[in-house]
Amino acid sequence: MAIDDSHSASFFAPWPDRLRHSAIILLAAGFALCALVVLADVSLARAVAVFICIAAAALVPWRLHDAVSSREDAGAVRPVETAAVSAVVAGMPDPAVLLDRAGRVIHLNAAAAQLAPALRKNELAQFALRSPEIVTALREAIATTEPRRASYLDQGPVDRWMELIITPVPVPTTFGGTEKCMLLTFHDQTPLRRVEEMRADFVANASHELRTPLAALSGFIDTLQGPAKEDAKARERFLSIMHAQATRMARLIDDLLSLSRVELSAHVQPESSVDIVPIIRQVADGLEALARERQVEIEIDLPAAPVTIAGDREELLRLFENLIENALKYGASGGRVMVSLKEAAAADGAPEVRVMVRDFGPGIAPEHLPRLTERFYRVDVGDSRAQGGTGLGLSLVKHILNRHRGRLLIESVPRNGATFTACFPHAKPPASA
Repeated sequence: MAIDDSHSASFFAPWPDRLRHSAIILLAAGFALCALVVLADVSLARAVAVFICIAAAALVPWRLHDAVSSREDAGAVRPVETAAVSAVVAGMPDPAVLLDRAGRVIHLNAAAAQLAPALRKNELAQFALRSPEIVTALREAIATTEPRRASYLDQGPVDRWMELIITPVPVPTTFGGTEKCMLLTFHDQTPLRRVEEMRADFVANASHELRTPLAALSGFIDTLQGPAKEDAKARERFLSIMHAQATRMARLIDDLLSLSRVELSAHVQPESSVDIVPIIRQVADGLEALARERQVEIEIDLPAAPVTIAGDREELLRLFENLIENALKYGASGGRVMVSLKEAAAADGAPEVRVMVRDFGPGIAPEHLPRLTERFYRVDVGDSRAQGGTGLGLSLVKHILNRHRGRLLIESVPRNGATFTACFPHAKPPASA
């Protein structure tokens, strides 16, 4: 009934408009018929009948022409070319192109237009995608109507490794059949390639770093078993060096394991509330022996009240130990290391906790600052190895801060020391508060 009522309403709604548009015709017909009746050429009954026919012809909504036109319009647009299909292709996050069976472009989204600016609607995609891998895969997919994959290198300002997936898509036709269209989706494989390259570089660097102390240990063992077998003085000296190399190798393995553990849980932010003031004091007390050995004084400026953040206690211990130990080792010439804590506001206005470790040593040249947190990167390779460094300390600091949703700031002026600032977001108050 609702459908019939709406149809009736739509039928009677435009009557005033039709009457207004046909008023002149009806008036002219009425005057003409009245004149004929007066002149006795036409009887009154016949004049009324003629007027009713004319009024019906003028006022009744004839839709035959509209229906024919709508059917013609519907037949002119294929279902695959409708706005709905275009919206689906446009909404895909990856570059996507829909082709007909001949390989002509039906729809493409903005990402595909940016990837291949030569693509044009109703033109063959093979002319725009000139990579041999793409052309071969597209021809095979069109010939066999089976899915195809192809990997290729997109050479531009920045080289990108791309993977093309061609998927046959059955689309209904106007007369109830189906036609096979080809959906091309492009996936950027560059991040995965770079991760693989970084992993390969990491394994190569780690094996190189382990090979050096292993070679030293092997050489000293051969010497002790051979020429220095009866030389007590040489034996003591070699055993001391072997102990240092073994310690360095153990520390390298320990850093690698710590880095792997932090990376595995990088997506999980710690939720435990931790007071970092006693953690910093514990680290500073534990490094007093190293400070005395290097003749460096550790100056601590910490608040008496607790400063709470959401963090992992063991990882925070490792973070502050690396920062303060680096300052003691590489800034020893300055004679002192300052460790301070303050609360400030980040660039977005959010409160954060900043722990600053400053040394007064030789400082770091500006060209090295952007790369200090890279794995195995050293400003001075010889000095770093002499200090027992593994090249992973600051990389571990960066990953721990990333897991805590913090950041590392590095400031340095040559011959005026360096300042490393670990910034942590302030702990959120409990929900009950």
